[in-house]
Amino acid sequence: MILDFDATDDPVHGTQEARFFHGYYDHYCFLPLYVFCGARLLVAYLRPSNIDARRHTRPILKRLVRRLRPAWPNVRIILRGDSGFCRWKRLRWCEQNGVSYGLGLARNAVLERQAAPFMAAAKTQFQATHEKVRNFHERHYAAGTWDRARRAIVKAEHLPAGPNARFVVTNLTTPTPAELYDTLYTARGDMENRIKEQPLALFADRTRCHTFLANQFRVLLSAAAYVLIETLRRTAWAGTELEPAPAGTIRLKLFKVAARVVTRVRRVILHFSSAYPLADLFTRVLARLRAPYLLQPAPS
Repeated sequence: MILDFDATDDPVHGTQEARFFHGYYDHYCFLPLYVFCGARLLVAYLRPSNIDARRHTRPILKRLVRRLRPAWPNVRIILRGDSGFCRWKRLRWCEQNGVSYGLGLARNAVLERQAAPFMAAAKTQFQATHEKVRNFHERHYAAGTWDRARRAIVKAEHLPAGPNARFVVTNLTTPTPAELYDTLYTARGDMENRIKEQPLALFADRTRCHTFLANQFRVLLSAAAYVLIETLRRTAWAGTELEPAPAGTIRLKLFKVAARVVTRVRRVILHFSSAYPLADLFTRVLARLRAPYLLQPAPS
């Protein structure tokens, strides 16, 4: 069970409470924190932007582990995130509580010095073939403030545009450095697509209320809409062409459909256009929702 932590910007254009200018994003914004487990949204937490991206992640992680462990006591829990979430106290808490992690490491002079021989070898290979070179190595690394050294994965890559070194810290021992980087760490990029669905398709960026608490409630409404769509994607739409579709496509093809609504004493009648191209799919989905196994995985 992989818990993906990531922050994003929520631009604001008024004088809302707790809005601040963020130097990295170069505008006034909030800094919401999202936590996903695969496609499942677990946390949508609005925060002001005058804080570090990691702020409040440790108590949130503790609460999640406390809720997940009783339900799945034998399942390994892995924390995954970029270098903004790599702090040694969080790493120590994971180690003390049986949580694995794979987190990015920000580049610094010590890491670059340790990786220099690997980068030099990658450059030599590139000069011989003029093709992209990707080599993986591992070291034990500890920043000056850390309590101890930990396993660090080094990606020594040389591209036509130049060298490209990346670093990941982990307490996982079994995967090779290449497997850990390619199959575990880089897979977190899919979470960014799930985050994009929040403002682009579900209006999570409509934080226009003056009070901060009201804007948090708006974010939670968008999160609830996503949870509904994701649940239907796994159940009513399982095995159909819309199962892998993003929320925006689902809204366009199944929700934003023109119809004439006729209200009777005992029923509400919906008249759809005979030219609706997804009429068969709409009918199948409706039949599944009306079936006795409502919200249960649809048979393959």
